[in-house]
Amino acid sequence: MNLPANLIDRVLYRDGLVLVIDKPPGIPVHAGPGGGANLEHWFPLLRFGLPRPPALAHRLDRDTSGVLVLGRHPKALRRLGRLFAEGKVEKIYWAVVAGKPTAPEGRIEAALAKQPRGIVGWRMVIDPAGREAITDYRVLGTADGRAWLELRPRTGRTHQIRVHCSLIGCPVVGDPTYGGPDDAPLQLHARAIALPLYPARPPIRVTAPVPPHMLAALVRFGYDPAIDRAPVAEGPIGEAIPA
Repeated sequence: MNLPANLIDRVLYRDGLVLVIDKPPGIPVHAGPGGGANLEHWFPLLRFGLPRPPALAHRLDRDTSGVLVLGRHPKALRRLGRLFAEGKVEKIYWAVVAGKPTAPEGRIEAALAKQPRGIVGWRMVIDPAGREAITDYRVLGTADGRAWLELRPRTGRTHQIRVHCSLIGCPVVGDPTYGGPDDAPLQLHARAIALPLYPARPPIRVTAPVPPHMLAALVRFGYDPAIDRAPVAEGPIGEAIPA
């Protein structure tokens, strides 16, 4: 992927406070301890006339694709930070998981804590003494022993969806860290977000298109890209960037 050349093309929504971009899979949003390629490095391309580049309002895992919100200046970042911290941002993820939940929809409530794994890194674990974590799910389709889930995290813990899917016996495909088969890239996509950013105005709603690495799997579940006409962005002000 020639990221510098196409990052501007991945902007889904823009106004004076925020940008929402379609994060590609396979690249971290910021540099880790060892450095290396990261999305944040290219944010200066997204200034759109402002004196400073935008900054992350939240994070997605390296291999997760989809909607990612950036604040365009410190005031915007403070406002966005409050919305995320207070749980006022609605997030929808799509995942392909191994197995099928016992119920077609439900709520997963299991607190999470970080557990070191020595020389091979760390992972999140279920821990009653950890931080509260809640995820609602709904089955959208099943085929070949796998399921297509819509997931709505009500809290924003690290690896929350991945751990919660594993907990109900349906680990995300491409996620061997939490028990998923490794026969495909991580099948987890931040599909949509709603930001109640402006008081007394409707939330900004942004939808990210299905990424190429998940399309074939979703089609097997009945997803039809020809009729997926969800608008890329809806907002009271600003500019929705055409798909």
